Amino acid sequence: MSDDDSEIAGSDEVEIGGSNGFSTNFENAGLGDGDEESNQGLFDDLLSGEPIFENKEVLRPSYTPHELPHRSDQINKMATILVAALRGETPSNILIYGKTGTGKTASAKFVSKELESTSQKYSVPCDVEYINCEVTDTQYRVLAQLANKFIEKNEARIDEQIDELESLLAALDEYEPIDADTQRDSVSDQANRSRSDTNTASDPFDFVAADEPESKSHVSTEDSTRPQSGDSPLETGGSDPDGPATAGEIDSPEADDTGRTADATVVADDSTALPSDHPLESTPFDDRAEVEDRIADLEDDKESFEEVPMTGWPTDRVYSVFFDAVDYDERVVVIMLDEIDKLVEKSGDDTLYNLSRMNSELENSRVSIIGISNDLKFTDFLDPRVKSSLGEEEIVFPPYDANQLRDILEHRSEVAFKGSALSEDVIPLCAAFAAQEHGDARRALDLLRTAGELAERSQSETIVEEHVRQAQDKIELDRVVEVVRTLPTQSKLVLFAIILLEKNGVHSINTGEVFNIYKRLCEEIDADVLTQRRVTDLISELDMLGIVNAVVVSKGRYGRTKEISLSVPLEETEAVLLSDSRLSDIDDIQPFVQARFEN
Repeated sequence: MSDDDSEIAGSDEVEIGGSNGFSTNFENAGLGDGDEESNQGLFDDLLSGEPIFENKEVLRPSYTPHELPHRSDQINKMATILVAALRGETPSNILIYGKTGTGKTASAKFVSKELESTSQKYSVPCDVEYINCEVTDTQYRVLAQLANKFIEKNEARIDEQIDELESLLAALDEYEPIDADTQRDSVSDQANRSRSDTNTASDPFDFVAADEPESKSHVSTEDSTRPQSGDSPLETGGSDPDGPATAGEIDSPEADDTGRTADATVVADDSTALPSDHPLESTPFDDRAEVEDRIADLEDDKESFEEVPMTGWPTDRVYSVFFDAVDYDERVVVIMLDEIDKLVEKSGDDTLYNLSRMNSELENSRVSIIGISNDLKFTDFLDPRVKSSLGEEEIVFPPYDANQLRDILEHRSEVAFKGSALSEDVIPLCAAFAAQEHGDARRALDLLRTAGELAERSQSETIVEEHVRQAQDKIELDRVVEVVRTLPTQSKLVLFAIILLEKNGVHSINTGEVFNIYKRLCEEIDADVLTQRRVTDLISELDMLGIVNAVVVSKGRYGRTKEISLSVPLEETEAVLLSDSRLSDIDDIQPFVQARFEN
């Protein structure tokens, strides 16, 4: 260890993060002069405070807890359906409905994890694959991702089998069986010891000289004193080679010149059954060649797998590769499609049709589908055949109320925070805010986590009500920023026109005024100008997203129009729009607003 290393090892230790974080040793005095000058202490003050979190990950949506409060009925119903997989049967397909944050995905992942662990316990092959259809939203991508996952599983299984077979070959190399000559010598020695013990022969060579008359006479007269059948391996030791054949001589042609057949019988038995200590005795293989042939077959299978690229193949070829990969092994496969309505909306129901009809063609495996959706009506757009085969079982997840959300937050906070980091009113306030948002547990967890982060940044030792209210404002702003950032360019132009009008003091903006400013913006960035009817539709979409508030009002004989107002923070929204490279050069446009009489 160098001097620098020894200094670091002996310095004070500051621990960052909880059980899932990392620990780092920070050194206050071991730096060189140049390093001391360059070190501005940017993070020193931040590290000096005591961390509030023990394990922040349990407050994230990606975390799957070991216990899900207030969802035992739905979990038990899923388990009663999927238990068929542990019996080697095909479980019914399941459709899970519920609003965002009602525990659908967490419950389905919890049940599938239990299913896989139980299948390993009982040695029942069962695989669960999860796909988020909001990301993987086309038939090609879904089938390609599933195909590659099962190819990877098959290759791993083949590697395990090859390793086992190669271990078997190694055991065969080390195994040294007793050859036939050694067995005969052993049996002869045993027979000689038996005669010696009973004092039936004085010359050990009498039994070898079987061709002399004296020896035959001697053996014949002494036969009555030999061990009887069942007492010695030499059951036929006194027979005459010129006399009738014994049972041992019939079993084997290898009787020696004494007419004894006991050792020949041992060899014959060994040729029909492997010894109990033989490496192949408890395997389906009879010899080394069969093991080597099996290894060669497995290697050929592994080489035949071809990974599917994410683009470029015909869809029917992708489906064929996926089908072969699933059917390679005998198993029950559960495919979990989260946000399944996004897949149907983008690509139609072809994927669900193919997956739901696979079992009629599969030979080795069986497939079951779990669909998860926020839209209770998405099945209305499915083909009747797909709808009947897919929606065999339906499970609805109702929203959480404030008390249930409080239980969930208390359960997670015990693991997430250190000691007394929470004041008493924090969890009830988070639960109340989330209950107003249709009982969204994900929103409640985000609130609690963000409140903790804000408290930690302010170096507060305790999370209080004010931190929760700040977190509420921050999350709302983050949501607006994300929605605005992902808008199409035409929607951004319409929204920017509304912002410019509001900045210039125009209230109760109507559609015509928005359209006039919108046309000038399109000319500035050389974009296509949509019709006024289409701009009206884009305003309605912004209203549905909660970015603007558009109310239809009647103007009497002048018809009806929409009065539009911005419902998000103006400056922050404008900054997000200007971050778009196409809109960054049009912030200096001043709208011309025609004077009008206000009623």
